[in-house]
Amino acid sequence: MEQELAELETLSRDELSARWQKQYGCLPPTSVRRELLIRSAAWHLQAKRLGGYSAETRRRLKFAMADVSKTLADHDADQLAKKTDGTRATVPLTNTSRREPPLAAAGAKTGSGTLSKPKRRDALPGARLIRDWNGRTHVVDVIEGGYVFEAKLYSSLTAITRKITGTHWSGPRFFGLVTR
Repeated sequence: MEQELAELETLSRDELSARWQKQYGCLPPTSVRRELLIRSAAWHLQAKRLGGYSAETRRRLKFAMADVSKTLADHDADQLAKKTDGTRATVPLTNTSRREPPLAAAGAKTGSGTLSKPKRRDALPGARLIRDWNGRTHVVDVIEGGYVFEAKLYSSLTAITRKITGTHWSGPRFFGLVTR
């Protein structure tokens, strides 16, 4: 198996893309770096030989995917309900009013009111967080009670983000778990 893993480094991007397509049933996004394609192929090779996720992790992933699907369906239904003429509603990505502050366009209170709290998604054990930073792909595995990064256990994503960037950032925001 070690030899097969080492051979993945010699494959072209097209060969790695073909493996991705075989594994996931679709072509990889064009923005996916070659290193991620290699890691994905390596994971599938190891999972085939050594076993994949545990039954508990598969159950949690299935639950998480169902939750995401429901959230997306609810969001689409809300957007469709905003229009009464039968056309699909869209949410503007930019503020079109010069007088209105940008956050007010998104529905946040301004002036003496308070801003809406960012929405945070929690990563469940078994999840893998991937972030490209300064040309390097960083992978964090979520486990019960913490996170594993570079074979070390961390209690917070913020500590990992500090190690990656060298400055204080919100770990959940850095890894895309916080949205406005």
